[in-house]
Amino acid sequence: MSHSRQVLALLSSVALTTGLLAGCGGGNSNDNGSPSASPSGSSGSSAGASPSASASTEPKEKVKLSLLVDNSQDSVNIAKALTEAFQAQNPNITFETETRPGGSEGDNFVKTRLSTGDMNDIFFYNSGSLMQALNPEQNLLDLTNEPFQERVVDSFKPTVTSNGKIYGVPYTSTIGGGWLYNKKIYADLGLSVPKTWAELMANNDKIKAAGITPIVGTYKDTWTSQLIVLADYFNVQAQDPNFAADYTANKAKYATTPAALRSFQKLEETVGYYNKDFLATTYDAGLRMLAEGKGAHYPMLTFAIPAIVQNNPDQIGDIGFFAQPGDSPDKNGLTVWMPGAAYIYKNTQHPEEAKKFLAFIASAEGMAVVAKVSTPSGPFVIKGAAIPDNVPQVVKDMLPYFDQPGMTAPALEFVSPVKGPSLEQITVEVGSGKRKAESAAELYDQDVKKQAQQLGLEGW
Repeated sequence: MSHSRQVLALLSSVALTTGLLAGCGGGNSNDNGSPSASPSGSSGSSAGASPSASASTEPKEKVKLSLLVDNSQDSVNIAKALTEAFQAQNPNITFETETRPGGSEGDNFVKTRLSTGDMNDIFFYNSGSLMQALNPEQNLLDLTNEPFQERVVDSFKPTVTSNGKIYGVPYTSTIGGGWLYNKKIYADLGLSVPKTWAELMANNDKIKAAGITPIVGTYKDTWTSQLIVLADYFNVQAQDPNFAADYTANKAKYATTPAALRSFQKLEETVGYYNKDFLATTYDAGLRMLAEGKGAHYPMLTFAIPAIVQNNPDQIGDIGFFAQPGDSPDKNGLTVWMPGAAYIYKNTQHPEEAKKFLAFIASAEGMAVVAKVSTPSGPFVIKGAAIPDNVPQVVKDMLPYFDQPGMTAPALEFVSPVKGPSLEQITVEVGSGKRKAESAAELYDQDVKKQAQQLGLEGW
């Protein structure tokens, strides 16, 4: 599909055009409560198997690999489809799949397993900054020289790299960070997709006057409170192209960099526009509110799309997406999250079989298996893997940003290894009106310092 190849080529250039740093890091939320997937079945076909997945001689004895994934329905569906398709080609290798929580509880679960030497053979986890916190050289198998890395788009590799070594492969598509919105509400009220933050807030005022909740808040799942701050990074970089490098080197702060402070100020400006029970509302309930037209906007990652497809299939056509606006209409671009990754535990007893499975994942065939059970939320980062023609329009809403050079930027956590663990608690306080933006930025700068010191970064 020529359009998908064009998008992949553009995505490959993200690393060059945005100064992606080797060894930098990772998705904050892409497995922190990621959503349910389309319930179509998994593929067990062996047609068109990738060479790496089928060329080696089958082992004589049966091997069971253990796989750890987060407990979202989407991740469970993906794991089931991939393992079943792989087993159809490799009957001597079976899997025992285990689930873990999402969010910070899941982060601690993974770290505990690694520290106690009790980690599964293979596990799915965030790429980028959260991966950096796993002490990859000590805990993860080096995959730098594996032939299947040639199929991975170059812009993804730095997000699973530490000290020049590559440790993972992507198992899903890219993700856009911005605003899901209900197109029926927009049409009924005569609203246009905003190109500036002021236009977005004006839309919110009109929606509120019509008696509809302008912004869906789901702070029961605290990770969702971060999206307005994190999705604003394209706008930060547009105003301060060196911010990521200076931030990593402890030369720039959120509290003292106007473009970065603005991200917290935008969150503060949304106070009073949420559903009354936003502190008790869950992510899943928020998606239903949006789909059913009970809320007009939901600041969220596009990985939410599979959940809407599964739970509200009749309403998926009513959902649109736009990037978080900046303060200038001249620069309206998208903050992009790289996919989560599959990693191999360094002390696995079955490294060759585990690598064979990752070779299957990192193939066009593997991504086709994923696409059958989980609606892609953006372009894939495996060469030759195309977005299906039948993806919902809300996914296609992302593509114009990729089609325009310079209109995408990786989220900060993919261009800097520094991400403070307490951000979701801080953003809950800001979004609920309990803390001002300036105070929040100062507090987050303190939180970041602890993380940077733990990573041993220079200048901290």
